[in-house]
Amino acid sequence: MKNEEILKKLRDTGGYVSGQELCEYYGVSRTAIWKAIKQLEKDGYVIEAQNNKGYKLVEKDGADVFTKIEIESYMDTTWIGRKLVFCKETGSTNLDAKDLAEKGEAAGAVVVADMQTAGRGRRGREWVSPSGKDIYMSLMLRPQCRPDKASVLTLVMAISVLEAVQELIPQTCNIKWPNDIVINNRKVCGILTEMSAELDGIHYVVIGAGINVNQQQMAKEIQDKATSLYIEGGEMIKRAKLVARVLHYFEENYAVFEKSWDFSGLVDKYNSYLVNRNREVRVLDPKGEYDGIARGINEKGELIVERKSDKETVLVYAGEVSVRGIYGYV
Repeated sequence: MKNEEILKKLRDTGGYVSGQELCEYYGVSRTAIWKAIKQLEKDGYVIEAQNNKGYKLVEKDGADVFTKIEIESYMDTTWIGRKLVFCKETGSTNLDAKDLAEKGEAAGAVVVADMQTAGRGRRGREWVSPSGKDIYMSLMLRPQCRPDKASVLTLVMAISVLEAVQELIPQTCNIKWPNDIVINNRKVCGILTEMSAELDGIHYVVIGAGINVNQQQMAKEIQDKATSLYIEGGEMIKRAKLVARVLHYFEENYAVFEKSWDFSGLVDKYNSYLVNRNREVRVLDPKGEYDGIARGINEKGELIVERKSDKETVLVYAGEVSVRGIYGYV
């Protein structure tokens, strides 16, 4: 019996659960149940105890308990997150997840932090990572496919984050190719995927996601480009639940990817969320930028762009793409 199992039982029941029922359910003594309840109270949970009724979890309005036990109490995955590391503060969850991989940890290990001191975005950009507001999480995988196939895993994470967020707020979410989650044309999540591989095989892949959750105001310099779930939805989000739902959807979507080791089974779903689709885009190619109309992605995760100048179809596999009306591109 783990404390998170009792927490989940109390939360799922919603009312009182007798001590006897808990004893029989977990096959332990009343003393063991009492000790588990006391530990949960030390961790900050409010649990009412009444004679002849048992124990009841009192959920505080607006409370955002963000701990390992809280995350695990919401989880329903079968293999992702069996190893869950939670840090109040760390340098980078991606670096922590890579360290686990190097030490031989099994695929599916997850690192979650309340705060990062050395967060990174794409192209080495700094990712601001304050405490008490957002989610910083990394997932380590060992896919049995060629390295060139693994690049679409960042898109698998993008879909999974979007589906989890869409559960918790009513606003429409979209994906800006390849992996930014946007709400009302502003970014709410960034994803960074890193890989250790050789020509014929992958050692491991680490996918990191930073989600702006409960920030009530973004810094002035990024207000036009970034937002948070709180700003858009007007309510505090339980970060632990959001982490668990992201992992839930990732496990589902990864199973689809695993069947063919490409993105073919997820292309239609991804394209339905793609904010770029059938919109004017500017491709910032190092060889020269050009304008066109994005027509969606293919099974390799490449953006299909109909170039404006000659109507030729171009496949964009990397680089920056600006969508009209988003991030200042007007």
